[in-house]
Amino acid sequence: MAFFKGFALFLSLALSQLHFGSAATTQKKVVCPTGHTTANKACCALFPVVDLLQAELFEHGKCDEEAHAALRLAFHDAIGFSTSGGKGGGADGSILAFHSTETAYAANAGIDDIVNHQMPVFLQSRLSPGDFVHLAAAVGTSNCPGTPQLPFFFGRPPPAKAAPDGTVPEPTDSVTTILARFADAGFVAPEVIWLLASHSIAAASKLDPSRPGSPFDSTPGTFDTQFYLEVLLKGNKFPGSGQRSGEVAAPLAGEMRLQSDFAFSQDSRTACFWQEAINNQTFIMGKFETAMAKLQVLGQSSFGLTDCSDVIPTPKTFSSPIRYPASFDRTKVQTACATSAFPSLATVPGAAPTVPPV
Repeated sequence: MAFFKGFALFLSLALSQLHFGSAATTQKKVVCPTGHTTANKACCALFPVVDLLQAELFEHGKCDEEAHAALRLAFHDAIGFSTSGGKGGGADGSILAFHSTETAYAANAGIDDIVNHQMPVFLQSRLSPGDFVHLAAAVGTSNCPGTPQLPFFFGRPPPAKAAPDGTVPEPTDSVTTILARFADAGFVAPEVIWLLASHSIAAASKLDPSRPGSPFDSTPGTFDTQFYLEVLLKGNKFPGSGQRSGEVAAPLAGEMRLQSDFAFSQDSRTACFWQEAINNQTFIMGKFETAMAKLQVLGQSSFGLTDCSDVIPTPKTFSSPIRYPASFDRTKVQTACATSAFPSLATVPGAAPTVPPV
């Protein structure tokens, strides 16, 4: 317990250094040549890149497959880090710079698609690989209603080498294995659950080649807590949707449920953190933002980065309560948290939907 308290204090101090310029950021005193306003002159160089990303990669502001994949790429890049040394450089863009090595790792299956799409835009941007990967993730995520405006810190040096294989958790891994890998990168259990909010705007790419683009919840175009609810719903098997290694039966046709997500929702170490997120939009927005602020600077010196968070577009809001999909209700929820009441939710009328691919 003393270790976790000490680690929490260290983390709080580290993040305070990263957010030191936040108050100034809101003032936006510098007018850039582009006409944009920012708190720091160095950030002016990023506004044309944001426009380039939106035009060339995200189809002028869409929350689509490219936006989802950009967020996934940033996670797979950053998690290659160890607090004890011996692993990669963290959020350094090595997954882009050394793509021929890292895209060959089994855990990075499907990453080559987004790398190939980002590469020509990256070459135009003149940013370091790390700055580009994590700026693209923040900008792409901002296109999805309900997301927090993610922070962005500028000034990462080029990566020195590829991250080693085995640093990215896989859906077939146990809860114990995944928590241990995250702990080695500096994350505690609740932060793992908060980072999984990214699955609310995600889909499987290569896990089941017969069903490409299968979303993890029924609202993949909105950052909401529907994902946390639907992982808990009692699953079904559908014709032509044979289970593959890494997935378990999903509640809705067309949807995919990862083995690891379901395990987290049921494990005594994480089940209550999971349930806490359901229909708690403001809570999960804040927690996801905090966890992502930490993720995007893993392995980077806080004193060498500039807070350019004000270049990130403001996402559209989402404040509606989530609901059970049609034909589901409280009796079809597999709860595993015994210490708090399950939220009361309405049900969408009609027949159970089929979730289309993204």
